[in-house]
Amino acid sequence: MFAISLRRALCSLWGAALLLGAGNSFAEYPLNLTPGVTEISKQVYDLHMLIFWICVVVCVGVFAVLIYSIFTHRKSKGAVPATFHESTTVEIIWTTVPFLILVGMAVPATTTLLALEDTRDPDMSIQITGYQWKWKYDYLDEDISFFSVLTTPREQIEGAAEKSENYLLEVDNPIVVPINKKIRFLVTSNDVIHSWWVPALGWKQDAVPGFINDAWTELSEPGTYRGKCAELCGKDHGFMPIVLVAKTEEDYQAWVADQKGAAAAEAASATKTWSMDELMAKGESVYQTNCLACHQAGGEGIPAAGFPALKGSAIATGPAAGHLDIVMNGSKVNPAMAAFGPQLSDVDLAAVITYERNAFGNDTGDMVQPADVAAAR
Repeated sequence: MFAISLRRALCSLWGAALLLGAGNSFAEYPLNLTPGVTEISKQVYDLHMLIFWICVVVCVGVFAVLIYSIFTHRKSKGAVPATFHESTTVEIIWTTVPFLILVGMAVPATTTLLALEDTRDPDMSIQITGYQWKWKYDYLDEDISFFSVLTTPREQIEGAAEKSENYLLEVDNPIVVPINKKIRFLVTSNDVIHSWWVPALGWKQDAVPGFINDAWTELSEPGTYRGKCAELCGKDHGFMPIVLVAKTEEDYQAWVADQKGAAAAEAASATKTWSMDELMAKGESVYQTNCLACHQAGGEGIPAAGFPALKGSAIATGPAAGHLDIVMNGSKVNPAMAAFGPQLSDVDLAAVITYERNAFGNDTGDMVQPADVAAAR
């Protein structure tokens, strides 16, 4: 038994020695925390490595003393147990040393935590709102607002096509920020608890309904950084990616101008009368982005999970006004049906309702125009 215990202890020491000898290559090991791309993320990484090496040193020291004691003072060598009952010196040592170690850990940890929480004097602010299962971004200084939704094709998700390089980490509208600016994020949720997490930034922040949590970042180099919702939030939790794109100030201002131009074009499109073909094409796109997860590609829904079928349903084939009301305001009897009025534009609502009333064999022939949606708001 002694030989087995000694062999296990030596293996543990050998593993620790390998880690100590790994040097900088350990930082690239895929299971280790990444340094990130911001000053804060690098502070967090440095703190992580400091605590790690302190733990390694303590572990090696304790096991070294333990192995030495077992080997040197074993019974076969005639070791006799000490008979003292107390030692003030030993008690002072084993109290002082851990205290100094904890202080050595607490000082850098507190410094990093204070830096993480310092959201004062930002150059710009962005509100992030979690929805099942997408993100909404409101640029509070630019009057820009949009949703960001997964764009990975269903064929890849269902295994019918080869998975892309950024499988489940690609969106239609990434969050775009300028470099060399302190950006404050105000994080909340519209329904359940989510968590906004981009590893390269060095932090994550919970999105809690009714509360606003804040965080900040400042990027120094252009680039694309990806993350995901880090809080289990329902059926499609795994389909809530985050894509953050950092741009130079010039490119960022060009993006802002494009966004405002697109918003103006969207507003203008809400005043025209759309054809059936236009509404169906637009509606199919909106349906795939916002409705397919619950009501399924063929409109069959998932009744056992509380997601009713649209194919042949009384709502999709009944009065258009009732259909419009439940899509805009949600269901009073089924909480799984969210209110999409605050989430979708008049054009998107008109298109998706028209699509649902004429797809899946419903074929009602009804058309809902953006003007009808505007009148119902």
